[in-house]
Amino acid sequence: MSNSKRSPTPIRTSAANPDRRQRRSADIRERLFRAALELFAQKGFAETTVEDITEAADVGKGTFFNYFPSKDHILLAFGEMQLRKLEAAIETARRTGEPMPEFLRSLGVRMTQEPTRNPAIIRALLQAYLSTTPVRAAMMDLQRRVHALHTEMIQLGQDRGEIRNDLPAAEIAQVFRQTIFGTLLMWSLYGDSTLHSRIEAAFNLLWTGLAPRGNSTPPLQVPLFTCGD
Repeated sequence: MSNSKRSPTPIRTSAANPDRRQRRSADIRERLFRAALELFAQKGFAETTVEDITEAADVGKGTFFNYFPSKDHILLAFGEMQLRKLEAAIETARRTGEPMPEFLRSLGVRMTQEPTRNPAIIRALLQAYLSTTPVRAAMMDLQRRVHALHTEMIQLGQDRGEIRNDLPAAEIAQVFRQTIFGTLLMWSLYGDSTLHSRIEAAFNLLWTGLAPRGNSTPPLQVPLFTCGD
């Protein structure tokens, strides 16, 4: 028998453990988020409790508050998810040179994929906007960031000569946002399968006002709306 010693078994570095914990933490947060949205759609926002959410996600009740300060913050997380989708869409349009009419027409469809395509979720978001809780302030800040992205999007179209440039980009972005938001609001009251056709009809009408003018002049720098309107 050889007296040579076996090479020691390699010891795993501790770096793997934080990675595993991070993945597990992200998984739990996603389960809570998805379970909450499904329950909001099934039972309504007001009727859903934190205990309902944790049971559906199969985690302890106290675990919820490690990820969300309150049930309302689920809606804030949903808003952040939508914001990231908008950022990605605009970056793609900028990189690919997608014509702005096609981009804007498809944007409503992109932004209203599941779980947005659920009237109960839209109604829950409206409740958060109209509430007096601290979440409302965060929601308004989120809307300001959305408005900034929409302004960037319209400015891109103006720079390309695809959108009229006789009005400030921020003003046109506000009207665009109000059109989409109003369409979502009206659709959420009915909850039928007409969402995309409603958005398409609204955009087609809106585009008659967005298309370039023959004798466009530089935009007036006097906004009629603020991003908080």
